[in-house]
Amino acid sequence: MQSGRFGAAVPYPFPASVPGVARTPATRIERLQAPAQRPQDGRGAHPLGRAAPPATSELPDAGWKCQSPVATWKPMLSGRNTAVITFAKKSIKRKKRNFHSETKDSLLISEEAASSSGGSASTSLEVNSEDFTTDDKISGAPRSAVLQSCTLTSGLLLAGGILLRQAAHLASLNGWSIADPTDVSFNFEAWHLELVAGLVIVISSSRYILLQTWSDFRASSEASNRQILTSLEPPDYIVIACLPGISEELLFRGALMPILGLNWISALLVGTIFGVLHLGNGRKYSFAIWATFVGFSYGIGTIASSSVIVPMASHAINNIIGGLLWRFTKNSQK
Repeated sequence: MQSGRFGAAVPYPFPASVPGVARTPATRIERLQAPAQRPQDGRGAHPLGRAAPPATSELPDAGWKCQSPVATWKPMLSGRNTAVITFAKKSIKRKKRNFHSETKDSLLISEEAASSSGGSASTSLEVNSEDFTTDDKISGAPRSAVLQSCTLTSGLLLAGGILLRQAAHLASLNGWSIADPTDVSFNFEAWHLELVAGLVIVISSSRYILLQTWSDFRASSEASNRQILTSLEPPDYIVIACLPGISEELLFRGALMPILGLNWISALLVGTIFGVLHLGNGRKYSFAIWATFVGFSYGIGTIASSSVIVPMASHAINNIIGGLLWRFTKNSQK
């Protein structure tokens, strides 16, 4: 126990013999300010020889203050480090200020543009996002790619139909229990026109009704038409309509269905295969169901006429009508 600065006996945490350490009491009670006067003869000097605080004329009104010793270290910074830190702080503040000013300017510009168009800023942003989405959906394959793909696919289907038809014909002649596909000929009679017209009316009208009432089928049909027909010119529709109509009907109704038998069961089975192969490229199961109905209708026409020309003509005409109606609808909406 040692006497404190003002005579109070308090314990010190450190021994008095440690050099360079100020003897700060663990719990020191002292005035907020020094006493009125210090003697000048050194009796009130600091224990370690430090200068005493200046004298004041009045004692403070506050009472006593309890202080806990907390060791603090204040790093000594050189002039160069201080200048670098100051410059960095100013640069950060300047960048923040510039960023806020640019953000305000962009918001003002968007609000002015929206107000000039009679809407709000959020409305203009929503319209722009919808435009980008619409452009992505509308953009289809290039014209040359569509024509090339259609020609190649139709050529492969046509070759497959011819080979299957001839192979089955030769197998039938050699005594195999396979129906001769040549029973479905390429003959065309006058009354076949009525059958073609009836198929076109039934298929086109039912397609129109489904487009108005079945949203899933409408979306599938729209996706397929946009991908294929967007970049085409009106004369190209004849190529796109006729090539698949001829090649697909030769393979499915001119070769495959006669091998299975000329009856409604084979017509339904081949029509189902025809419908399933129309899945993909944005076309969903609703479109496959529709294509199955179309294939079954073409099969019934083939059975009734015993001619592959009837489904070929009906298929091509329906494709042309569907493409032209889609293009006319899009032009009227624009």
